[in-house]
This record gives sequence, structure tokens and C-alpha cells, in this order.
Amino acid sequence: MSGMTPSENEWIVMEVLWEKNSPMTASEIIEHLKGIKDASPKTIRVLINRLLKKGIIDYTVDPNDARVYHYFPVRSRQVCLEEKSEHFVNSYFKGNSLGMVAALVEHSHFSQEQMDELIEIINNEKGKK
Repeated sequence: MSGMTPSENEWIVMEVLWEKNSPMTASEIIEHLKGIKDASPKTIRVLINRLLKKGIIDYTVDPNDARVYHYFPVRSRQVCLEEKSEHFVNSYFKGNSLGMVAALVEHSHFSQEQMDELIEIINNEKGKK
């Protein structure tokens, strides 16, 4: 699954599509990213093509102009986040998610409020199992 998650740069394109929540042309994506991402229109088109190859987005052809494609996400932000998290755990912690959480807690400066929130998340997950 590792090759199926969006790269960091591809993620920026995905955020636009997830946020818009309706199909967008490459030009609309490029326009939306102006000032957010310092990337040329050509680079953004390359990112769109990579996302297509990975099966993360798909497109429909404009009924009035066959040269215009309307891109939309095939995979939700949630699914991509889950896969990215799994890939991260497998890549850096040999699949040991407890080790990853421990490392994050030890090396992050959480406020008491954030620690309480983390404990609440853990307790909610325990209830689901």
C-alpha cells in the first residue's frame, strides 16, 4: 500500500480536492494553489498525473470539450491518513505502533490539555475493541 498514498506535494493537491468536494479541472486546481504552493502549473499537472496513476483520483471528460478533465478524489482524506499512518509505523517503527506513540509522547511537548485529549482518544479506542 505504501506506493498508494499521496506524497507530501501530492497531498497539497488532494487537500484542494477534498476541501472543494466537487470535481475540478487542472486549471481550477492550479488557480486554487496560487500563493499557497510555490509550484509551476506544469509541476501541478505532474502531481495530478501521479495521483491518477496511484488511483487516488479519477476524472470525467467535459461533455463540451474532450480536452478538459474534471478530477475528483477516489479515496477519502480519512483512508489516506490511515494508510499514511500505517506506512509511517511500518517504515520507522517496524510495525510497532506502541513504540511510535511512546516516541511521540516522550519527544513532544504536550500541554496537560493535549495529554488529557490523548488519554480520552485511547479510552475511546479501548471501548471499541
